[in-house]
Amino acid sequence: MELGLVGLGKMGGNMRERIRRAGHTVVGYDRNPDLADVHSLEELVDKLTGPRVVWVMVPAGAATQSTIDRLAELLQPGDVVVDGGNSRWTDDEKHAGELAAKGIGFVDCGVSGGVWGLENGYALMYGGDPEHVAKVQPVFDALKPEGDFGSVHAGRVGAGHFAKMVHNGIEYAMMQAYAEGWELLEKVDSVTDVREVFRSWQEGTVIRSWLLDLAVNALDEDEHLDKLRGYAQDSGEGRWTVEAAIDNAVPLPAITASLFARFASRQEDSPQMKMIAALRNQFGGHAVEKK
Repeated sequence: MELGLVGLGKMGGNMRERIRRAGHTVVGYDRNPDLADVHSLEELVDKLTGPRVVWVMVPAGAATQSTIDRLAELLQPGDVVVDGGNSRWTDDEKHAGELAAKGIGFVDCGVSGGVWGLENGYALMYGGDPEHVAKVQPVFDALKPEGDFGSVHAGRVGAGHFAKMVHNGIEYAMMQAYAEGWELLEKVDSVTDVREVFRSWQEGTVIRSWLLDLAVNALDEDEHLDKLRGYAQDSGEGRWTVEAAIDNAVPLPAITASLFARFASRQEDSPQMKMIAALRNQFGGHAVEKK
């Protein structure tokens, strides 16, 4: 089939290559002309035969909204737009309604695979009407990993990005657990080779995982992570997961704590700990450290 792909960055560029390897035609557009096959959204749409499928891989929020707004003007009834970025599921419902008013279908797709997806395939979680999903199915089949798993029609519009959001929330908590265990191992004198302890866990243990494999890769490159600053950004999906938990009265203590741990990493001098130190000094005469 033919596919229009908007956004050819780290994920989009590799996705274009994997889809082409499966024998499909991909017309790619990116604001960076060095990456693009065409020089505008108008040219991209003109090069596709209807009914068209256009997959959007740009940052969530304003960039996605403006791209979908422009495609709504260019596409025809019967065409389908896929949002494969990290949009919030509530935005999907809005975009689906706007496009449906013009007879254009919409599918949201959570994509996981990162820089390894080109060779290993991408885990895909998509939501939308079955008739719209069917038009995109050959691309889903090209992108997914080999085998029976790695791809799911999760439900109605918004279900794909909601599933990916929860996936990322779980990822936050798993990474935090590995990080806390690593720090404790590094702290004690009795453990003399933390990297090899992590490596030993890769076989035969219940905590073995791809994340553990990646942790060992990182330690092989920098055994004590001395080259890195202890600062972790968040994509926003952890926040959305916690907000959804609050809205649905579902307790997520591990995921919530892992998100707050990232916030703490950005404070070189914690205001909260100033108050804790002051209170300990007041009630117990415990020493405080002055700047």
